[in-house]
Amino acid sequence: MGPADLEQVLLPLKKYSHPNLIVGLEVSDDAAVYQLGPEQAIVQTVDFFPPVVDDPYMYGAIAAANSMSDVYAMGGEVIMGINVVGFPEDLPRSILSLILQGGADKMAEVGAVVAGGHTVTDKEPKYGLAVTGLVHPKKVLTKGGARSGDILYLTKPLGIGVITTAGKRDVVDAETLATAIASMARLNHNAAKLIRQVGVEAVHSCTDITGFGILGHASEMARQSQAVDLVLSMARLPFLPGARKYAQMGCLPGGVSRNRAFLQEGTPKVRFLVQAETDLEDLVFDPETSGGLFFAVDPNRTAEIEAAFKTASEPLWQVGQVRPGTGLVLVDE
Repeated sequence: MGPADLEQVLLPLKKYSHPNLIVGLEVSDDAAVYQLGPEQAIVQTVDFFPPVVDDPYMYGAIAAANSMSDVYAMGGEVIMGINVVGFPEDLPRSILSLILQGGADKMAEVGAVVAGGHTVTDKEPKYGLAVTGLVHPKKVLTKGGARSGDILYLTKPLGIGVITTAGKRDVVDAETLATAIASMARLNHNAAKLIRQVGVEAVHSCTDITGFGILGHASEMARQSQAVDLVLSMARLPFLPGARKYAQMGCLPGGVSRNRAFLQEGTPKVRFLVQAETDLEDLVFDPETSGGLFFAVDPNRTAEIEAAFKTASEPLWQVGQVRPGTGLVLVDE
């Protein structure tokens, strides 16, 4: 569901809360956080979607990585997952076995376990997980909190939606698709661990880049942080090999137009201070699957975070900065 439709659905709901609910429906964050005691809280999230690749095992692994990512964006560690499955009656059950194995193996990479699940029949396969994690109540990362002067970082390149759409149209080359699949399947676990090591006193805001695209999720961060502009540099944004090529060919998923409409129709939520080529403009609205972490860091701690990522051989791109303002800005540099 696009951001505009989701906003419309949630608006009339009666809101309930609880004293132990640290993060809930009152803000649009990546996961819910419920405090169990002075030093422990649970992080809970759920995500599922139709296949983005043909290989059922990799589809399962990617769906699991995507589901787990929300826990990492909140500063937590994944401990357990519950499968959520929709599957057609006329497909071989062996395909579902491979999907579930891919999800279970991805969870096992970090010592987490799939402990059960629920299945329904559906016309199209759908898979994901309800994921549980743990976090210290005082070390929760949220979308809000970015401060003027902060530096913005991203841990994975963009363009997944365009490349997987090219795959669905059978026009993508094998190497480009393989690189995109590897990016989607790579967990945000190590990046999140490095962020936690630097600490919430230095990392003021964090989210992961998924279906609303880099601009949609950056807009959420700007809105929840209040009184700031998130200034993204078009020249610094990293894109997967082949992303621009297939964007130029018009391999655009439907989420591009939905994300663009939500952010630009009516009162624009993003200001373009750059004359971007058409393919680049399409790519910043591209819905990502299992994208990277996007976070704001105290400017006095950037050398520390960059050194930590370099030492761990984890990719990291500096993509912008935070200034006083009221929204999201895209610039040349």
